[in-house]
Amino acid sequence: MSPDHVLVVDDDDGIREMLQSTLTFAGFRVSAAESAESALRLIDDQHPDALVLDVMMPGLDGFELLQLLRHRGDDLPVLFLTARDAVDDRVRGLRLGADDYLTKPFSVVEVTARLEALLRRARSNRTEPDGDDAVLRCADLELDEDRHQVRRGGSPVELSPTEFRLLALLLLHQGRVLSKAQILDQLWQYDFGGDSNVVERFVSNLRHKIDVLGPPLIHTVRGFGYTIREPEEQP
Repeated sequence: MSPDHVLVVDDDDGIREMLQSTLTFAGFRVSAAESAESALRLIDDQHPDALVLDVMMPGLDGFELLQLLRHRGDDLPVLFLTARDAVDDRVRGLRLGADDYLTKPFSVVEVTARLEALLRRARSNRTEPDGDDAVLRCADLELDEDRHQVRRGGSPVELSPTEFRLLALLLLHQGRVLSKAQILDQLWQYDFGGDSNVVERFVSNLRHKIDVLGPPLIHTVRGFGYTIREPEEQP
């Protein structure tokens, strides 16, 4: 089995070379790019399995690269690197379709762990269930695990890999309230640095994409967690 291929995109020579060395030592096959433009060429030529992407770069920045990838239907797992105090950057990145993020300065051990988790989830997404069980439904919302497609009222909904997995998790437990801790455990399978707010951000992403197309399906149960259920019938 060939090693997973990771593309590191950062205009800082020191960070780029450090990540190349660390990830290669950890068993990954690593490519590197110093700009979003060169990263695009490498993505098209080499088809990496995951992307480590810096936000602030000259020219096309990390946000714009991610947006371009998602708009063309590329579900490549993306780990964002952001400044420690840039909360808005993290929220924006998650809403654009990033799957995880790390703040600078970061631990190279944590970079490795998070990439491994991203790749496990990506492989799980590619596992195809058999038969009708591949389609999960709630009211007019459908999630097709075979085709990796989501529709609401017949309209396609574009989701990042992590958003897709979160929606699938809620649909599998339709009507049941899942806590933030349960969602973190199921989707990330490691301690997310104590930042359970990442769940709130991904739930917010889903609401912006799913609930704008009809009656709300995703609900917060204050003090407990989140659930998805059919809208109550109007008298």
